[in-house]
Amino acid sequence: AAREGLPEPSDVAEWVDRCKRLVLVERERSSLRSEVPALAQRLLQLLDAVCPSGNCEQQAIVEAFLPRLPEIRARLDEDVDAAFRSDPAARGYGEIVAAYPAIKAIAVHRIAHELYDLNALILPRMMAEHAHQQTGIDIHPGAKIGRRFFIDHGTGVVIGETTEIGNDVRIYQGVTLGALSPRHGESLRGRKRHPTIEDDVTIYAGATILGGDTVIGRGSVIGGNVWLTSSIEPGSRVAFEPPRVGVSPRHVDGMPEQLAWPLDEKR
Repeated sequence: AAREGLPEPSDVAEWVDRCKRLVLVERERSSLRSEVPALAQRLLQLLDAVCPSGNCEQQAIVEAFLPRLPEIRARLDEDVDAAFRSDPAARGYGEIVAAYPAIKAIAVHRIAHELYDLNALILPRMMAEHAHQQTGIDIHPGAKIGRRFFIDHGTGVVIGETTEIGNDVRIYQGVTLGALSPRHGESLRGRKRHPTIEDDVTIYAGATILGGDTVIGRGSVIGGNVWLTSSIEPGSRVAFEPPRVGVSPRHVDGMPEQLAWPLDEKR
């Protein structure tokens, strides 16, 4: 990676894990005073590895990122509280921080998103992929996520680059907030391709919501395995209607009716 002008993925993972601990766990003032400058110095080194020419405003990125750490911490405190209020299996905040993969993924996202917003080159993508490998939750650092966000279970969740998620949104495992796939996808680069989820929406397991023009209205509930490519009004309830099971009557001689064509017929 270094030969290609990229930092080692393990170095990026180490940095974001330290930063995640700082904003999610650490409360000792002495530790905060020593860790913040160390993280700033290490972030500068990672940026230098990406842009050795020094023309990428690395120092400005670091100086703009550090004041955002308290806000990241405040948002994560709300996310943990949202998990506790939403999940009856949660026994306490400590359990959520230590054992819920979604909180780890959201923490990395909130860090990576701020760096993405500051145009920190490829580092936010590498951080997001580290979280993906660790949790099975794939959140692009460009996605905009509101307050009190909760992912239950989480495995298989995909949230695309231009997704916008409001406050108090809850989603379950296997949800995809993705883009439609046109024949010439490069024509959409830089444009909004992923859905907008308004406040207080619940999206159950396996639902797929696609398209930059798709808006899920406030207070809606999207049922499991639903496929949506168009907007729905606020307060909507969308459910997947499963196929009906047909039961054939028994034949007069007690044998079940046969199919209208032989199974071994060659076509």
